[in-house]
Amino acid sequence: MIELRNVSKIYPNGTKGLNNINLTFGKGEFVVVVGLSGAGKSTLLRSINRLHEISEGDIRIQGQSITAAKGVQLRRIRRGIGMVFQSFNLVKRSSVLRNVLAGRVGYHSTLRTLFGFPKHDVELALQALGRVNIAEKAYTRADQLSGGQQQRVAIARVLAQEAQIILADEPVASLDPLTTKQVMDDLQRINQELGITTIVNLHYIDLAREYATRIVGLRAGEVVFDGPVSEATDERFAEIYGRPIQRDELLEVAQP
Repeated sequence: MIELRNVSKIYPNGTKGLNNINLTFGKGEFVVVVGLSGAGKSTLLRSINRLHEISEGDIRIQGQSITAAKGVQLRRIRRGIGMVFQSFNLVKRSSVLRNVLAGRVGYHSTLRTLFGFPKHDVELALQALGRVNIAEKAYTRADQLSGGQQQRVAIARVLAQEAQIILADEPVASLDPLTTKQVMDDLQRINQELGITTIVNLHYIDLAREYATRIVGLRAGEVVFDGPVSEATDERFAEIYGRPIQRDELLEVAQP
């Protein structure tokens, strides 16, 4: 589904964000990427979607090089990759439905979207909102929602996009423990029910262990661990972080 071949990313100031990364992600996997701030987690996800241009190597999505893609081909590849951000990235003054419909933009010309979306797109958006249990908020302004509700809208936008891949960059970093569990449950359920390949950057180790089937550990832009969650022991996490695990890197998730 996703293949990174000898991928490196060097920023203009000389900082190396990624260093010779070789990774493969299969269809339907739920992978959590962990590591210290600055380890390269966000750079990795943004490189997969080509929000960052890599310096060396190649990234292939379902056999097609997104690194070399241009124009229509790049647009089609990106259409299959949904992004969920820590800051939600919603248009706060617009309705929830309008925000979810933004996931359909890649299927139409700019001119077409200026005159509204087809009925089929609206139905897809409403179905997506129903899947994350927030359909009743469809006509509410996004800035009237709680943080957890806004993140659910962002997930619904990806579903309306009909993405085959979800890249979630610290999606629960700004949420309380109970809301964190609800959002992670949504991502896990969508992954299991729809078979969408899901890669999530997380800071909290307990969440990684609870939700991942596979964990990738980054340190200074390099892969230092890649294996099933059963092998992600405290000792392994200490290797990833370069020190013993700290309390603020755990999260006690409240049960509903």
